[in-house]
Amino acid sequence: MYAAVILPLTFGIVYVSEMYWVWHSMAEFTRKGALYAVTHCWQQGGGNVIAYMQQAVPVNIDTIQFQNGGTAQITVEYSAFSADSGAPALGAPTCDPTNSICVPDTVTVSVTNYEFRRFVTFLNLPPVQMPDFRTSLAIQSGGADPDNPGNCVEQ
Repeated sequence: MYAAVILPLTFGIVYVSEMYWVWHSMAEFTRKGALYAVTHCWQQGGGNVIAYMQQAVPVNIDTIQFQNGGTAQITVEYSAFSADSGAPALGAPTCDPTNSICVPDTVTVSVTNYEFRRFVTFLNLPPVQMPDFRTSLAIQSGGADPDNPGNCVEQ
C-alpha cells in the first residue's frame, strides 16, 4: 500500500509544490527587474536591466537558463504615450528635437522560454514549459543625458 500509493503521492505533492514555488519566484523576478528599470536610467534595448537581472536570478530558479546563451529570454521594452491620443505608442520612444531630454513613460520586463527542469530530469521526463511572465510599470526616474538624448547617465 505504501509503495503503491503514498510514495508516488508524496513525490507528486513535492513536485507540484516546487513548481508553484518557482512560478511565484519568476513572477517576483520580473517585478524586481521592472522596479530596477523604472528607478534607474534607461537604455534602448534595456541592456543595463538585462545585465542586472542575469546577476540577480533567485537561488531556486535555474540560473544557467538565463546566462551564457541559455534558453530563457529576458526582454525590456520601453514605450511612450502618444501626445495626440494619450495611448501607449508601440516601440521605443522618439525624441523631439526641441526637447533635450527624452524619457519613456513605461517599461515592460518579460521573461519567456523558461523551463521547469527540477526533479523531472531525475525521472527522465521532459521539462515543463512555464508561461511568459511580464510586468509593466511607469517610469519613476529618467537618467537621460540632456546633451545626448537617448543615452543613459548612471546614477
